[in-house]
Amino acid sequence: MSTQPRYTVGVDYGTLSGRAVVVRVADGAEIASAVHEYAHAVMDRALPDGTALGPDWALQSPADWLEVLRTAVPEAVAASGVDPADIVGIGTDFTACTVLPTTEDGTPLSDLFPGRPHAWPKLWKHHAAQEHADRINSLAAERGESWLPRYGGKISSEWQFAKGLQLLEEDPDLYARADRWIEAADWIIWRLTGVETRNVCTAGYKGIYQDGYPSPEFLSALNPGFASFPDKLANELSPLGGLAGRLSVEAAAWTGLPEGIAVAVGNVDAHVTAAAADAVRPGQMVAIMGTSTCHIMPSDRLAEVPGMCGVVADGIVPGLWGYEAGQSGVGDIFAWYLDNQVPASYHRAAEEAGISLHEHLTRLAAAQEVGQHGLVALDWHNGNRSTLVDHTLSGLIVGQTLATRPEDVYRALIEATAFGARNIVETFEKSGVPVEEFIIAGGLTKNTFLMQTYADILNRPLSVIGSTQGPALGSAIHAAVAAGEYGDIVTASAAMGRRETAVYTPDPARVTAYDDLYALYLTLHDTFADGTVMHRLRALGRTRAVPAGNG
Repeated sequence: MSTQPRYTVGVDYGTLSGRAVVVRVADGAEIASAVHEYAHAVMDRALPDGTALGPDWALQSPADWLEVLRTAVPEAVAASGVDPADIVGIGTDFTACTVLPTTEDGTPLSDLFPGRPHAWPKLWKHHAAQEHADRINSLAAERGESWLPRYGGKISSEWQFAKGLQLLEEDPDLYARADRWIEAADWIIWRLTGVETRNVCTAGYKGIYQDGYPSPEFLSALNPGFASFPDKLANELSPLGGLAGRLSVEAAAWTGLPEGIAVAVGNVDAHVTAAAADAVRPGQMVAIMGTSTCHIMPSDRLAEVPGMCGVVADGIVPGLWGYEAGQSGVGDIFAWYLDNQVPASYHRAAEEAGISLHEHLTRLAAAQEVGQHGLVALDWHNGNRSTLVDHTLSGLIVGQTLATRPEDVYRALIEATAFGARNIVETFEKSGVPVEEFIIAGGLTKNTFLMQTYADILNRPLSVIGSTQGPALGSAIHAAVAAGEYGDIVTASAAMGRRETAVYTPDPARVTAYDDLYALYLTLHDTFADGTVMHRLRALGRTRAVPAGNG
């Protein structure tokens, strides 16, 4: 047997870019990486040909995803100095639910009908199917569908069935032409191997698969034409860490990797990160914090947790129940505030100090005592994923006066996202699913003030993943299992994943002060949870909107 070190490649498909990482199988060392920015980014206003999109749309281009394979993968391999012959597998992960209609051979309908919005992949944050999700939830509750409690009592507008129903009712011709309705996580594997597979993770969490899809009777009651929707999906699901197929001749040419190496079953960016953090045991909750936050936790207990995104058998690691919850906006909220609400004087001050505006505001906010700003906010600027599952809710800040400064609001927004995380953790524990360890992953781990704020508000130590590229590392770990280098994900994760425990510990004085603010957050949360005010405001805004250029 060769003693030459072996490697795998992990490819992480994010919201705005794709990243490839070359990883050593023996210990998970990240040798080199490369990033490709999507040319089309997120299409939320118009298609490439100028066709306008409606409110709450968010689309992507499959061409951008393929370009990651053609550019980022070869660049990462070249930068690593690794002989491609020593690379034994490739794994990928994707945002979810990012889903697209294709022909029987996998050709995206956007290639054939580029001027029709519904032909393009709907990104995870496409929320224009909320009314369709509402109908699904209402009918499921009325009929007592057995699968509904597995999703906290509501399914999301982000998921496969809501988006599929929107396609049927808004472009029935395209719906009929769509032989497949497939997660991008599975579509990219199809492109790599030539073999169509469906992974248990996206099917379970985003496709309402619980020992089968919703019944034809239920779907027909929504719309007679929707009864056969599961025919566009797949009933045979592939296990995580499994071998999806072998790298095809075409994909080998794109990537520069050897033909025939192992290709792991597709996965979701958040769920695969658990392996990268060596957090694949019961009670280890990983919060992947970026533009949004996804909370992932394996458990040996099955319970119905209100407002969770789902509980799926084998959904994170085989042999355990996998829970998911999430917050629709975190980093996106901070970015929105800086881009739209901070005066020019603060931008100049940051520039003069040679630091980013985020860092400037963080320093000012960190100098305050807890509650000094006199504010409390709701973190619903992009809706609420957990525990309310309503993407038409909106943000709120209470307590502003003429003395309120930008750093006050900035701190209140950071605290609001931490309050939202605490509400999620408490909901799990009240439902009988204990959270034994809270682990942070994602780009926001760099903000030490934010991390300490979370520790104080959650009143628990925070562990931190030992990699800045968690999803890509997790995908490389799954590739090592698919290639037969390890017998299972738990063993591979112990060898290749890493985290630092108790990096941030709560300060008792701040914990007590934050308990008072959290009580006010919950008061606001419960007061506005039904959406009466926010839904009405959104409706007014849409009906009275004046097109640009018309005065």
